[in-house]
Amino acid sequence: MSAAPVHHPVCLGDDGALRDVAESIATDWAALGVRGSFLARNLDTGEQLGFAVTESMPLASVAKVPLALVVLDRIAAGDLDPAHPVTVDPARSSVGPSGLAAFRHPATVAVGDLLLLMLSVSDNAAADTLLDLVPVAEVDERLRAWGCGGIRMRHRMNHMYECAAGAAGNDFSLALELALRDERAGRPTIETLDPARANAGTAVALVELLRRVWCEEISVPPATAELRRLMGLQLFTHRLASELRADTLRWGGKTGTFLHLRHEIGVVEADSGDRVAMAALTRADRCAGLAADVDLAIGAAGRTAFEALRR
Repeated sequence: MSAAPVHHPVCLGDDGALRDVAESIATDWAALGVRGSFLARNLDTGEQLGFAVTESMPLASVAKVPLALVVLDRIAAGDLDPAHPVTVDPARSSVGPSGLAAFRHPATVAVGDLLLLMLSVSDNAAADTLLDLVPVAEVDERLRAWGCGGIRMRHRMNHMYECAAGAAGNDFSLALELALRDERAGRPTIETLDPARANAGTAVALVELLRRVWCEEISVPPATAELRRLMGLQLFTHRLASELRADTLRWGGKTGTFLHLRHEIGVVEADSGDRVAMAALTRADRCAGLAADVDLAIGAAGRTAFEALRR
């Protein structure tokens, strides 16, 4: 049997040294059986490095960042009250391991705190409750109006699990096997793994969104400031943030995980003034719910890129 073809993504960098860094990261990922895209950009100099940056990928929970921005924009416009209470019933809420999605009894939570739960612990029930207030179509339309053409919002968070269950019943191990089989064949069985039908985006579009949020060039300053604050409260630090944890660094990010997808986007800010936005979107070629080495490789990519791009 012949070996599977080696994937060589197109690397970019503003000079030869930065391209070398991008190629090194791509090589490290390939050695682990990881495909995907990566982009890191210094927000002040514009220098960047990465690979496969225009490839559209299903976003999983990374989609909660543009959702949050649209909700915060509505709050800033006075259309939504962040103190408005909403009751979430677990019997009718979304699947997930954290936050309200893991509750066993109804809970009443303010809109502003739903945003906190969605971004800090990636609460799917909080996200879908917000989508009851600001529907998917409205989120996607607002992204179009803002010029975020490389990011699409097409479905609720729970639809990912509904599609997986439709393909594999309640057997998540089988769903993962299907995802890996379909990845090799290039024909997704699970709808929400198809970039043409999923909440999807490219690394370059996501980094540009982060740049506009951090530079206050999208929505309005109260909305972008609150999004930056909430992203700084994310509790998950096992990917890009894992090697960017120091007293002199601040990280604001959002992970996304579903079957073989392991993503994170965010911005690292240093006391020196350096600000680097990053997007790591990965697909692992293994049947494992946990892959610490992949997470560590994403973290190593973040550190290497930050050190290469800081002034």
